[in-house]
Amino acid sequence: MGQGPRDYSDKTLKRLFALSGNECAFPGCSKRMVNEKNAKESNICHIEAANKGGQRYNTYMTDENRADYENLILLCVQHHEETNDIDIYTVEKLKEMKRNHESNFLNQRLKANPSMLNNTISAFSKVNIDKYPETQVLNIMDPGEKIRFNELKKNSSIIHEYKVFQGKLNTLYEELEKEGSIRKQRLLERVKFVYEKIKGDFILDSKDPIKIIKANSDKIFDQVYDELYKKMEDSQFFEEDIVLGLRLILVDAFIRCKILEEPTQNAN
Repeated sequence: MGQGPRDYSDKTLKRLFALSGNECAFPGCSKRMVNEKNAKESNICHIEAANKGGQRYNTYMTDENRADYENLILLCVQHHEETNDIDIYTVEKLKEMKRNHESNFLNQRLKANPSMLNNTISAFSKVNIDKYPETQVLNIMDPGEKIRFNELKKNSSIIHEYKVFQGKLNTLYEELEKEGSIRKQRLLERVKFVYEKIKGDFILDSKDPIKIIKANSDKIFDQVYDELYKKMEDSQFFEEDIVLGLRLILVDAFIRCKILEEPTQNAN
């Protein structure tokens, strides 16, 4: 695969279609997009145009970023044409449209499949992720404070959008603990282990690791997701709803300081 603005990776397409429910993201439209294997080029739309002269083209964006999940939205042909009006459909407007659509779809799936989070936790706790040390499950932090401290940008909207579901996940964790299950502890330890491993690749022997983490916080967050997603995809426990469940677990892990750094520990 090349590096062009339409050279989408399989991982990008799977994530895009799974999180959107294979539907057009335009408000009020529910036209199906089939799936990532049978996708029409016209349905995979660039928020910031693929080529110079296109709508919302960004000169400073690389072709790799143009073909990445964050810059793509699924739209039917009719609404693809409608969003060409750049005065109405700005970059932020389309990103908001995409976030709202994915959030609404997640709500639908949680109602349709109440055991989705439980299944995700159960599957994730069984996936082999080398050996990892036991760590303390930290208290929940204010996500806004942690976003500011780590200077998270691209993923901040995802965290704000998905944090509303954290209560449901926390209730499920509490129920599991009452039953004597250690799945919550095991899951969060594994997330922390993957984060520490990826963080180490960035900071190496730096004398100012926090500075490097802040400069690369979005990349680190994405790599943690990618690593865990791949582990799940390669396992026997993978199913489409787990893609949604994993996104929630990552946001929860961020709030619990299993991903990126805790302000109170490093404020000085």
